[in-house]
Amino acid sequence: MGPMSVRTQSPQPSEQAVHRAGFACFVGRPNAGKSTLTNALVGKKVAITSNRPQTTRHTVRGIVHRPDAQLILVDTPGLHKPRTLLGERLNDVVRTTWAEVDVIGFCLPANEKLGPGDRFIAKELASIKKTPKIAIVTKTDLVDGKTLAEQLIAVDQLGRELGFEWAEIVPVSAVGEKQVDLLADLLVPLLPEGPALYPEGDLTDEPEQVMVAELIREAALEGVRDELPHSIAVVVEEMLPREDRPADKPLLDIHAFVYIERPSQKGIIIGPKGKRLKDVGIKSRKQIEALLGTPVYLDLHVKVAKDWQRDPRQLRKLGF
Repeated sequence: MGPMSVRTQSPQPSEQAVHRAGFACFVGRPNAGKSTLTNALVGKKVAITSNRPQTTRHTVRGIVHRPDAQLILVDTPGLHKPRTLLGERLNDVVRTTWAEVDVIGFCLPANEKLGPGDRFIAKELASIKKTPKIAIVTKTDLVDGKTLAEQLIAVDQLGRELGFEWAEIVPVSAVGEKQVDLLADLLVPLLPEGPALYPEGDLTDEPEQVMVAELIREAALEGVRDELPHSIAVVVEEMLPREDRPADKPLLDIHAFVYIERPSQKGIIIGPKGKRLKDVGIKSRKQIEALLGTPVYLDLHVKVAKDWQRDPRQLRKLGF
């Protein structure tokens, strides 16, 4: 049993600078700080914070461009104990992604003791032998030194118990941005040598339609997450520039459907006299306009797709 090593400073650069490029993904239970970390690394808000199943395989969440490296952060849907066909399918996607990336960062908040959820993920990580794993203890700004030290030791132990060693254990506060550069410095040496894979300036390659759907879904879940956590899917049917608009006053028409599983959920989404759906439209339209940098006309409809989480045909139609 060797000594635990916690990184609080960057490795010294080697004489001969090689360029590296590769893929990393952050895992951790909901609210472990994955999105905040992604945003801090990329330096621009790209991830949409909330825990929900992803619709596409290998969504690029953000790209960190550095002179010596390009680090591509890919998304994996949350790993959870599957209760439905969707759950199983997502878990398969997770395992494939973990085996295909170059490094996995496991996020654990400093202010919460390790729980069964963390163990469940760590156990899965232990079965992915080849991929190096970094433990990232997040939200360090919320705890004192003693609590942080105890958490770092607990994380080290967790790896040993499951028979693997963390490539690094790093304390980070994305809010304070102190250690964010350090984290990038530690991830980079674990990437394969090679040229950049994406042109400079790309921050995310997520198709715009998927991002728009995410923003709508996010707004629709606001306040009803407990009642309808995974029962909402959003499909953007079309995004078209409005014809006969002057070039300096473009307008984008977006038609989207919010799918729910049961007719009884319709009232929850639409709200009394349609007020909730209207608020969802206003809120998501603002964010979509900010994302696309153009005025938007958003047309939202609620549809029932019976038990879509359990129906393979519906799942395919909704992009899972």
